[in-house]
Amino acid sequence: MGVELTMPDLGNLSERRQPLECRVALVSNDRDLSHNWVDALNTTAAQHENPFGLCFEAVTVPAIESRLREDERLQAVIIDAGSCRDELKSAETLSDHMHKLRSQLNVFLVAQDSFLSEEGGAPASLRKRFDELFDRREGNFNHMFRLVQAFIARRASTPFADTLKEYVFSARDAWHTPGHSGGDSLRNSPWVGDFYRFMGEHVFNTDLSVSVQVLDSLLEPHSVIQEAQDLAAQVFGARHTFFLTNGTSTANKVVIQQILGGGGKIIVDQACHKSVHHAIVMNRIEPVYLKSTLHPQFGIYGPVCRTDIEKALDAHPDAALLVITSCTYDGLRYDLKPIIDYAHERGVKVLIDEAWYAHGYFHNELRPTALECGADYVTQSSHKMLSAFSQASMVHVQDPDFDEFRFRENLNMYASTSPQYSMIASLDVARKQMSMEGFGRLRSCLKMVETLRREVDATGVFRALTCDDLIPAPLAKDNISLDPTKVTIDVTASGYSGKEIQVKLFDHFGIQVEKTTYNTVTVLVTLGSTESKLLRLVHALKQLAKHPRKRSHVGTARQLPEFTHLNCLPADAYFSETEELPLMDNGVAAEKKLVGRTCADEIVPYPPGIPVLVPGQEISPQIVQFLQQLLQGQNSTEIHGLIFRSDEPMIRVMKEPVGSSGDGAAKSGKAKKRK
Repeated sequence: MGVELTMPDLGNLSERRQPLECRVALVSNDRDLSHNWVDALNTTAAQHENPFGLCFEAVTVPAIESRLREDERLQAVIIDAGSCRDELKSAETLSDHMHKLRSQLNVFLVAQDSFLSEEGGAPASLRKRFDELFDRREGNFNHMFRLVQAFIARRASTPFADTLKEYVFSARDAWHTPGHSGGDSLRNSPWVGDFYRFMGEHVFNTDLSVSVQVLDSLLEPHSVIQEAQDLAAQVFGARHTFFLTNGTSTANKVVIQQILGGGGKIIVDQACHKSVHHAIVMNRIEPVYLKSTLHPQFGIYGPVCRTDIEKALDAHPDAALLVITSCTYDGLRYDLKPIIDYAHERGVKVLIDEAWYAHGYFHNELRPTALECGADYVTQSSHKMLSAFSQASMVHVQDPDFDEFRFRENLNMYASTSPQYSMIASLDVARKQMSMEGFGRLRSCLKMVETLRREVDATGVFRALTCDDLIPAPLAKDNISLDPTKVTIDVTASGYSGKEIQVKLFDHFGIQVEKTTYNTVTVLVTLGSTESKLLRLVHALKQLAKHPRKRSHVGTARQLPEFTHLNCLPADAYFSETEELPLMDNGVAAEKKLVGRTCADEIVPYPPGIPVLVPGQEISPQIVQFLQQLLQGQNSTEIHGLIFRSDEPMIRVMKEPVGSSGDGAAKSGKAKKRK
């Protein structure tokens, strides 16, 4: 009784099967020093415990760039600054260049002690550029080896995931929530035991209660969760990072409430994620909507024109926050730095929804990221492109005016008090993976993209769209770029619609794509993409290309009707007394009833998920006709926000006061109790 029950560490079995090899490059033009040190360090590595497989090698300054670009196993660089100040400056320049190519590498400086003195002129940023300093006269190679190993071990650590694993293997009896008690409620059940066996043991025994104090608290972290978040901030280049287990939807709401809780003005892309629109309602915010651009040939919505953003910032000096989505669902990325700088010059904070771009920081061809461009807040869906579980997200912060206490309170208003611990662990592990092998993984992804694009074009029927293909004409001068991991394929020449190709790929080849438009399908190349999956996708497309349909059934893009105007704050409309009006109702009759009324809900066709109406917006004839067209025909579009009564689509609008012939309540801004 009372004996500590522990299990052996089984978490590194895969590492034992595949021994690690971490290469450390000593960059020096001093041949004697570099070879002497490399020989001594490799001898030391052979004599000591070396779990990461550290292997030291000499590299000249001219050769280091190719190694950075090609060697995925390179984990650290030691730069010899020589013996004069000019060479130190060169070392700093080289370190900065390395960071642009491989942001995650540990970098060490070899110098003389004179550089550390004020007379030596060592810059104040020395410690920011280099993880550790070594004197050129160093003779204790045991100590140097251990220091390099310790820095790599720090990056490779997963403090929360390791603690969770250790707790599970300690096999404690659970007299706390959740009720399945580590799966015991299901394991031997004749009715649901099959679900336990299907899901696996660890899905249940890692699903624990906040009562387990050794696992820290997501809402008030002080130990392993805080340590994991600090590591994530360091890896992603933020001042602070926060984990969330209910998605980037919650992350956006928390940040917006942080800046505009209680009201104020926000400048926002009309095509932003619906969570932003929800936050506008919840915090009684006044939105200034920016019009998205449409590519008429493919029905793809792109970024907002930079000039429109700048005009909005100039016209609304009282705005507190600018919200931009980069990259978009289709992979289009803003040239963010000039936009962020323009906003900051006017005292406006910037939130970048980077839900689809959590991987961007880990390969030089995908940078700069929003944080590198100066964004105050960045939200990322770690599950979309990285290896985290669904709903696992992060918020990265570098706002110089950041109030951490208030942020935690805002976060606590939205976060569950019963977080999923396996989801937190997946964030910890996803961060480790990107830190240790993100560059190599993404390098493989980009090679797959090249192959996929080449083979798609070779079919002569399907075509992989380029950045130039996807950028609408109004954005031609905005320096928009494309995330290559989103591959959009034009299917027009096949004679089938994007939806029909999606169904054929699924039914006949067992392939599920990410999204479609009327004449495109989009696939994601992620860390989980494999050569075998690529082979099967290419084979499927080649087979489909052999049998094009002679008579095309591909439709044309339906452009979103123009945004009308707001009759009141979105919150006033959403929480007002309302009535429901039919959308179809013989077409013309419905139009007469709806036109001029104020919508109380967000009406969003999906895809692409861009609102046609937001709460408080006046309904126009074009909007009614557009929505009616989407619901007609065999390929009707899913529309969020409609209410169906006996299969009849209805729109909730602000109720008119008795005796009014117009939408007086809406236009006066008087909000009554919600129906």
